[in-house]
Amino acid sequence: MSRTVRFRPLLGLASLIGAALAGPALAQQAGEVNLYTTREPGLIRPLLDAFTAKTGVAVNTVFVDKGLAERVAAEGARSAADVMMTVDIGNLIELVDKDLAQPVRSPVLEAAVPAALRDKDGRWFSLSTRARVLYADPETKGLEGFTYEDLADPKYKGQVCIRAGQHPYNTALIAAFLAKNGEEKTEAWLRGIKANLARKPGGGDRDVARDIVADLCEIGIANSYYVGLMRSGRGGPDQKKWGDGIKVVLPTFKGGGTHVNISGAVVAKNAPNRDNAVKLLEYLVSDDAQALYAKADYEYPVKAGVPVDPLLAQLGTLKVDDLSLVEIARNRKAASLLVDRVGFDK
Repeated sequence: MSRTVRFRPLLGLASLIGAALAGPALAQQAGEVNLYTTREPGLIRPLLDAFTAKTGVAVNTVFVDKGLAERVAAEGARSAADVMMTVDIGNLIELVDKDLAQPVRSPVLEAAVPAALRDKDGRWFSLSTRARVLYADPETKGLEGFTYEDLADPKYKGQVCIRAGQHPYNTALIAAFLAKNGEEKTEAWLRGIKANLARKPGGGDRDVARDIVADLCEIGIANSYYVGLMRSGRGGPDQKKWGDGIKVVLPTFKGGGTHVNISGAVVAKNAPNRDNAVKLLEYLVSDDAQALYAKADYEYPVKAGVPVDPLLAQLGTLKVDDLSLVEIARNRKAASLLVDRVGFDK
């Protein structure tokens, strides 16, 4: 039987005490695996239930909203974590950099996950991808071949909506731009977007669609999977109206492809149920699980040949940019500093 435990970030001595008390509660158990995740368990529950039904291995999910790396580091060798799952390449790299992940050699994982979407030493693996796409008023003309660079075009002055520049979704996009173009051009690009803003950056990606429908802005940047969530009606009638009321375009970098970020996972360094941890990761890149990712979360499968959900297929063929995810992660801090330098979120 699976269960979910929720933890808030822990600090200082309280963190160490909490780790000592919580770790053994989810220690090694035959037929179980302990998943620490920053993703809401409800989003991935269909996959975990399918894994349990197929293997008989129960999944105990520990939801850690913030501070996953800090929590597992505080727990140390007593940590119950077998698998750590998160969104954003920066968060995965942080787990590796803090020596919280162990390498995994698995022919199943290596065959299913393209080399560009996993660590060469097997310390992290992508499980699904999401594209940073353009939401637009359906009446907007001339969006064919739209590039991320075009967000700074003065013709969109007062017409751009976007969530905070310091949000990981946008910091990753800015980091990719920085890796491709250098600091000077990236700063100029950010200042150009800031000059085009219709409102202060903030809210969520679905708020970008809401504000376009309300004629507050004409275009905005947001994640692809929100298109499926809105248009499917799963978010309620208001969100369906927002999703149906926008045009969606797959932008690219000039001379490149569409920026994507990932959800992914690592096997914890001190995993008490290592074999079951590897078994879970291998299941999550199977045809069945990848199809569930596409259906349940409207994300792009990482495994070749698995179809995307029809609501995403309508957006067109995704041409993923070839910039290394590791390179994006390396530029995250510099991107964050640039966001502050230009006062993007003020």
